[in-house]
Amino acid sequence: MPEWYELKDPDELDSPALIIFPDRVKENIRILISMIDDVNRLRPHIKTNKSQEACQLMMEAGICKFKAATISEAEMLALSGATDVLLAYQPVGPKLKRFVDLIKTYPAVKFSCLIDNTNSAAQMDMIFGKHNIRVPVYIDLNVGMNRTGVSPGPDAIRLYNDWINASGIQPVGLHVYDGHIRNADFERRKKECDESFAAVVRMKEDLVEKMLPEPVIIAGGTPTFSIHCKRKNIECSPGTFIYWDKGYQDLCKEQAFLPAALVVSRVISTPDTNRICLDLGHKSIASENELTKRVHFLNASAVEAIGHSEEHLVLHAPPGHTHKPGDIFYGLPFHICPTVALHERAYVIENGSVTGEWRNLARDRKISI
Repeated sequence: MPEWYELKDPDELDSPALIIFPDRVKENIRILISMIDDVNRLRPHIKTNKSQEACQLMMEAGICKFKAATISEAEMLALSGATDVLLAYQPVGPKLKRFVDLIKTYPAVKFSCLIDNTNSAAQMDMIFGKHNIRVPVYIDLNVGMNRTGVSPGPDAIRLYNDWINASGIQPVGLHVYDGHIRNADFERRKKECDESFAAVVRMKEDLVEKMLPEPVIIAGGTPTFSIHCKRKNIECSPGTFIYWDKGYQDLCKEQAFLPAALVVSRVISTPDTNRICLDLGHKSIASENELTKRVHFLNASAVEAIGHSEEHLVLHAPPGHTHKPGDIFYGLPFHICPTVALHERAYVIENGSVTGEWRNLARDRKISI
């Protein structure tokens, strides 16, 4: 029997290429929904898939709220029929103007964004107010990621309280991304997650004690989804689940998602006995990890990466290997999100054959706005 990923006619697809298995995508969406008590608590991040087709499959399954990182991703969601979109970013400069244009172009969509400081809040309030719109905003909390955000506590409470009656922005909740919590041991990961989230709970209680509206809490990404999904009354924002990858397959063994996106590559040269070269360069596979943690080949697990450049991936193969130019390799990326961003389209595979394409529309920095 052929493996699940094998193409019946590999020669119908040039390489390198990104391939998607929609049956597995649908199964991953089903698994996601089964892990939580209420589908309305899901707010998936679409930075992973960047395609209308993948987003529409989630909407067909009952998911109605989403998270995006760019104006393009947010617009792609609006074009796909989404009605509730959080721009999980604090828009500044030209991005703020584009966000206004996005809101006015798609009035049926409830857009929101993040704030983490008074100056940005004031700028947003002035610009949104000038355009007669009031935008829901979430306080971006730093619980250890140390990338953006304000620490939960007095400063964050003051920021929430100071703008509660503003005309251009409306604080409605707290945004908590804990992507730094990545322990492979689930119990240790849970302990670290619970400890960092405790400050968020205290802040929510303080806001309620001050007679302020109880904030909506949006928490976590993929590694902590297994933990946050068990809490009550918070929204969860995994993203990688839809395609899965080798990195999270190794890290999050408690999550049963299936690899649903691969990169197809071919041997282009065998320069000596133990070296083979593929057409899978930096332009086709995410390369921020160290050399041996970029791609795992499902049909050639004994090879090891020893060199990588823009158009080439050089591998060491064991003695006696039979790889030759033209052979196809099926690679599971260690990091699928930036890998998708390297491909303008993904080829849909059903029953071993290419049946269509999903354009990764939101990889573009601009769609129309």
